[in-house]
Amino acid sequence: MIPTICFGTGTGVGLWLLLIGAWPARPALGARLTPAHAPAPADPITTTAATGWVTTCGRWFVPSLRALKLPGTRIGNDLRVLERHRDSHLAAKAILAIAGLLVPLLLQALLILGGLSLSITIPLVAGLVLAALGFLVPDLEVRTRAARARAEFRTALSAFLDLVWITLAGGAGVEVALLDAVTVGYGPAFAHLRRAIDAARLTRTTVWTSLEQLGDELDIAELSELAATVSLAGSEGAAVRTSLAAKAGALRTHQVTDAEAQAQAATERMALPVTLLFLGFLGFIAYPAITQVLTGL
Repeated sequence: MIPTICFGTGTGVGLWLLLIGAWPARPALGARLTPAHAPAPADPITTTAATGWVTTCGRWFVPSLRALKLPGTRIGNDLRVLERHRDSHLAAKAILAIAGLLVPLLLQALLILGGLSLSITIPLVAGLVLAALGFLVPDLEVRTRAARARAEFRTALSAFLDLVWITLAGGAGVEVALLDAVTVGYGPAFAHLRRAIDAARLTRTTVWTSLEQLGDELDIAELSELAATVSLAGSEGAAVRTSLAAKAGALRTHQVTDAEAQAQAATERMALPVTLLFLGFLGFIAYPAITQVLTGL
């Protein structure tokens, strides 16, 4: 019964995905007319490219996964932080899921060729579990790496604010200070900032508008707050040197607090291995005495 249910479910899902890819749903008339009256969206500042053998091998599954509204908004922002294309991510999810589904079946075939065999239920259940894990692992990996990249971005942003504050103290204007400060640093964070400032210069928009757009694309609240502070200086002539210095100090304090929290969490995680090691050591010491007592009885 279980193999029949698994085969039937897999066949139904596969046929459904094929139908979605072959005949996608038609959008409503209102959805088609809205772009004609809406202003043209701004070009994204972050750039990604769908390259690699994973994208090439899994490109057939990308339209079906996109029809399922994948990836979500949160994963999309994480992919922008890592400068990874959505199609590459979806292709990796499909390939890992298929590999997880086929590996137990291949092992079952090898066992049959070797003269051994297991119940067909075991490889089917193992294949479904591995397929689900393979489908979810890329999302977990992207979230972990994106969180690390955002922490590095905040570190670079605090250094960038210090450079801007020093340039403003020398008498430069806000836009000149931003441009001079962004040309000094290097790394992914400064590359994103340079791209935002260059986009503002090319499109003849304000720098704070590009910074706010970059903060929305990367889901970094500190960058949006920086854009709001700079906009006050650019539009209303407010003095922002003190505000930028305070924001840089707040970012450094937040980084120190996060580092202390991570160190405390690592210390707490080490408590369990140390406890198990201590219990094993006590058992090793007490084993001869317990053996003698049991033998004497």
